[in-house]
Amino acid sequence: MTQHISIPLKDSYKLFNHGPVSIITSAHGDKRNIMAAAWIMPLDFSPARVAVVIDKNTYTRELVNASGEFGLQFPMRKIARLTLEVGDVSGRDTDKFSHFDIKTFSGSTIAAPFIEDCIGWLECKVIKQGAEEMDLIVGEVVAAYADPEQFIDGRWHFSDDPQKRSIHYMAGGEFYITGESFRIESDYSGE
Repeated sequence: MTQHISIPLKDSYKLFNHGPVSIITSAHGDKRNIMAAAWIMPLDFSPARVAVVIDKNTYTRELVNASGEFGLQFPMRKIARLTLEVGDVSGRDTDKFSHFDIKTFSGSTIAAPFIEDCIGWLECKVIKQGAEEMDLIVGEVVAAYADPEQFIDGRWHFSDDPQKRSIHYMAGGEFYITGESFRIESDYSGE
């Protein structure tokens, strides 16, 4: 099982500010679903908020609307195929968790399951939805977790193992893994 540590909510944006693809999980009653999502972004620090785009015609959106919550996680390279495939199968017709034999664990405040082999996880409560013609949802982060081997002292230290790095989706099945970081110190003190 993937280990995780709690992250202060004000720092939850650090888990995905580098632009990785995400997986959204949802649940309501005895129904659950999982989908890949590339269009997500942090919105605020305190309270911690995120924006996600979930098509209003999807099964995931139906479950998010009914429950008022969703899970957001950032997959490692080793589950890139799963990330792609959960976006290609409808949850209305298939229990994707069983179909793909997805290993999950429970969060602390929401019903949506969380999947293993990710670098970070967010528990989110819906606080606002876009106008009826929009697919935008704003969620407040109510719990945040990260891989303790890679998120150290409040920032990422990505593994040398490329299978454990976060991934970025381009299109047509093409991904990139997160690369090497570098640091530049400003010559200005900032005002």
